[in-house]
Amino acid sequence: MALVAEYRTPARPNYRLVEVYDADAYLTDSAAIDLARQQVVGENGYHLYLSSLQPDVTVEVAIRIWDTPRKPPADVEGTLPVSIESETGILVVGQLTLGPAGEMTLPRPGVYEGHVSWTGRTATAEYYAETLRRIDTDWTTERIGEAWTQNPVPEQYILDLWFVRESEPDDEDDE
Repeated sequence: MALVAEYRTPARPNYRLVEVYDADAYLTDSAAIDLARQQVVGENGYHLYLSSLQPDVTVEVAIRIWDTPRKPPADVEGTLPVSIESETGILVVGQLTLGPAGEMTLPRPGVYEGHVSWTGRTATAEYYAETLRRIDTDWTTERIGEAWTQNPVPEQYILDLWFVRESEPDDEDDE
């Protein structure tokens, strides 16, 4: 089982969410967001939402493409199966209202299956809450921003994906 491609980017969980989506699937899906808020990850086939417990401390999103299916890692806080279709072959990591954090060109367009795992989610939320309690009127926005970069246990989301099939042609394309 070989790693085919890997991409990592920092992203701010604006509104406590980070999204991963096909470059042409940028419309918000409230049902998938609600699902993410309930179980950490929500999806609709073209769009994944990753739900953080805090809105300000930067998280890392890693997308790894494998040549064959692999088992979810055991040493994580949680993991869920996912499927994402990318007709463009480009996945965007988005920060909701803050815009894209980055993008990854996939080895080929199509449907990818796999799982999302996460670590540091709870520890980062605890650090965030503790930092908020320490902030007083003497703190500048620069000092607060510096505090967010001092998180001792980084929050990370890893998408382990593998190609399963070509995308189905759109009915709209036939017209």
